[in-house]
Amino acid sequence: MSVNPIDTTVRAGTYGDAPDYYSHVPRPFQVVGYDGAGVVLAAGPDCSRIKPGDEVFYLSSPTKQGTTSEYQILDERTVAIKPKSLDFVEAAGMSLTYGTAMEMMQLLDVTRSDKVGVLIINGAGGVGNMAIQIAKQVFELPAVIATAGGFETTGQSFEPGSTHQYVLILSNTAQYLEPAADIRAPLGNISSIVQANVNFYRAQFLSKSLILNWCWLGTRIYHDYNVDSQQSWVGDMSTYIDEGKIRCHLTHRLRLTRDELVKAHKIIESKSTVGKIGLGVDEKGEGETFA
Repeated sequence: MSVNPIDTTVRAGTYGDAPDYYSHVPRPFQVVGYDGAGVVLAAGPDCSRIKPGDEVFYLSSPTKQGTTSEYQILDERTVAIKPKSLDFVEAAGMSLTYGTAMEMMQLLDVTRSDKVGVLIINGAGGVGNMAIQIAKQVFELPAVIATAGGFETTGQSFEPGSTHQYVLILSNTAQYLEPAADIRAPLGNISSIVQANVNFYRAQFLSKSLILNWCWLGTRIYHDYNVDSQQSWVGDMSTYIDEGKIRCHLTHRLRLTRDELVKAHKIIESKSTVGKIGLGVDEKGEGETFA
């Protein structure tokens, strides 16, 4: 399994991207965790793509018990065969960040080989890393520019390859909305994954006829709307990884124990994470694993 910022806010009871989120989650307790990898133990009669014994990686539903569980029930439409080139811990950290970045590209209506560039605000995190790779390797955009804070994170951002017809905001929407509108060409879209109270009056949104697209990867499965469309990018992701177009961005490997899970959450809460954190039952260390 892997750990993401959403895990820490859901655990703290402060998650607010969906205002009614906590009225939909399992009770009396909820197990967090939203992307993982493992072996299929059983498949329902309507499953056509996945069978028992398959090694898979997947995106978990935001309103079901999560990847920190020993066993999970999954929607087949968010599951794909694990890339042969990745182990389970590496694969577990791919779905949420890749899916979010790809969803943002699709909302922006990015077209392969467009002769324009993309600006990614906060390219150092997991979604930013994936957005850089997708823009360069999948959509083959000629210019990919990513912002990051500090020497270490800047190096991480530009390593896969790094003007702007597309703009992705992955940090502090209120702060970056005005400059993003200044940069964006007229009659286009800007996409953000960071909820905020924003003031459009000081920005060029009306004069340029711009649209702000909010992007939450859980939208389709949370609202049970067009979930089938996720099958395409889930399967494509596995292919791109094995072809070498998309690279794993795992930077921390921990043993899947209670103490190491607490450690992973503390790393996320430090807000200094570069890359992804993965936990596995076969990792070295002490303590009883979850499975």
